[in-house]
Amino acid sequence: MAKKRIRIDMEDADGARYDIKLEGNVTRDKVLKIFEMMDLMNIEDQEEQSVKMDSTGSKISHIVEKYFPMGKFTSTNILEKYEDEFNEPVKLSVISTYLSRFASKGRVERTRTGREWTYQSIKITQKQQ
Repeated sequence: MAKKRIRIDMEDADGARYDIKLEGNVTRDKVLKIFEMMDLMNIEDQEEQSVKMDSTGSKISHIVEKYFPMGKFTSTNILEKYEDEFNEPVKLSVISTYLSRFASKGRVERTRTGREWTYQSIKITQKQQ
């Protein structure tokens, strides 16, 4: 089996840089621990504040990143979070269209589950050597 490598480069609001590298037996639990560490350092929250949310697409992208960074979700899940977060209505077809575009661009993975599509974020890239 090939050796897995994950490298995460981050920068906080003060300009401090963090480089994290995982090699070998990289598991989901280990990656989740890295995200927990980022949360403790408030790195993720500072990045979210710097993003401009002036379009529906950027708002949907924000919802995906904030509420579903690792797990699977549907367009209905996004609709509920969108309306809670931004307190404005949006059509389910609009969300489905944006998620389809995100999938074609490689930002999310799209899988058919019964009669609906399920999505999963593709945030971490892995290099196998």
